[in-house]
Amino acid sequence: YVLKTGTETSKQNAACALLSLALIEENKASIGACGAIPPLVSLLINGSNRGKKDALTTLYKLCSARQNKERAVSAGAVRPLVGMVGEQGTGMEEKAMVVLSSLAGIEEGREAIVEEGGIAALVEAIEDGSTKGKEFAVLTLLQLCADSIRNRGLLVREGGIPPLVALSQTGSAKAKHKVILVDV
Repeated sequence: YVLKTGTETSKQNAACALLSLALIEENKASIGACGAIPPLVSLLINGSNRGKKDALTTLYKLCSARQNKERAVSAGAVRPLVGMVGEQGTGMEEKAMVVLSSLAGIEEGREAIVEEGGIAALVEAIEDGSTKGKEFAVLTLLQLCADSIRNRGLLVREGGIPPLVALSQTGSAKAKHKVILVDV
């Protein structure tokens, strides 16, 4: 209720309280079933920077449960997450990529990420992101392209091959390993 109707500060506090509850595995499904995900997505879109960070972290914890991934995609989480990937310097781009990577674990999530321009945003993150951001971007692209010739074609059209090749030569060990797995 507070997450839906409270002040900005109380919404942030409610998101943090849900995060604490989500640390217990058995609570994740209940939190999602109670309708917490749509107001978390609303906080992600309309909140202050602190509110957005709290919503991101809580969504990440909740989306380890499959039903909550479906709820997050249905609630429209993908569009603001893709937007945050391109917002360099906010401190939220890496967290957004982690949540996108989680949502890419289900078909609906992969479809929504592609529809919202996620491949282009992830390619940009590989070009301009932090070391960790590049790793998360490659991981998500791997999930998007693993079983989809269409998505591989989109990756090529978005100019993804040159930055992937560069990352395979100069990136971190984790990034290099993941780049090898992207079969374009």
